Amino acid sequence: MTHTDKVPVALVGIGKIARDQHIPSIARNETFTLAASVSRNASVDGVENYTAIEEMLAARPDIPVVSLAIPPQPRFKIALAALMADRHVILEKPPGATVSEVDTLEKIARERGKLLFATWHSRFAAGVEPARQWLAERQIRRVHITWREDVRRWHPGQAWVWEPGGFGVFDPGINALSILTEILPDPVHLTSAELDVPSNCQTPIAARLTFTDGADAQVTADFDWRQTGPQTWEIDVETSDGRLKLTDGGANIMINGEAVSIPEQSEYDAIYARFAELLKRNESDVDLAPFKHVADAFMLGRRIETDAFVE
Repeated sequence: MTHTDKVPVALVGIGKIARDQHIPSIARNETFTLAASVSRNASVDGVENYTAIEEMLAARPDIPVVSLAIPPQPRFKIALAALMADRHVILEKPPGATVSEVDTLEKIARERGKLLFATWHSRFAAGVEPARQWLAERQIRRVHITWREDVRRWHPGQAWVWEPGGFGVFDPGINALSILTEILPDPVHLTSAELDVPSNCQTPIAARLTFTDGADAQVTADFDWRQTGPQTWEIDVETSDGRLKLTDGGANIMINGEAVSIPEQSEYDAIYARFAELLKRNESDVDLAPFKHVADAFMLGRRIETDAFVE
């Protein structure tokens, strides 16, 4: 496919995730090309840059795909504008500030015949699909998630993560939940949660969750944004037929203590490859299971005040 044959994409939000992941992955994809950006304070060399979504939509009716790489709080209004202008929409995780927002976007996309793709980038880590396949025919006995990282390293100066709708430690924690809901053969639901909330913040810096599958499986999660040094992103699964462990955010997999050889895979390359498939099939992909678990945690969680967060 030549450059002129590629599907134009407008990227909204030109921050770290856009520059590190979206822009390189679009450039490598054989279906898409970056045709425009939308940002109030940044631009991308070589493409048209706009400061407002309405401006871009009016000026570029030839761009059928809008990809949103912005924080969740303002996302609904921008996604709605794009859908109402008959564009397909890609949502960075988490897909919105509330579950009902995304339900509304899905309904509007369906009514207008447009595609909505709620991406969960961690589901595209190299070890996730092999893990799903191995667990499919096995009885799950115990699952424990350890997702601990340093917020100062990954979200420096991003005050929005501590405000209502900012998710706090669930911003990375939802990545673990997106893997969990992808690899387990049966759904789980939350039964209890403890949320450690800094005295000067509105969202948790740490959380401990307990789930059940309605049978015998014990599923627990430990999320913490206070870990310095090496970062930990692991899911450990005990089954009736051995043990599986995902490490490095799902990039690596061990079964019964032995590393499984799997090809390396860029999560965002896989996201755009998946969206190319959805376009061919004219099919949306909006799975809200990870998002619902986070909403349940805020609903059921026992709030524990902890030390003030100072960056």
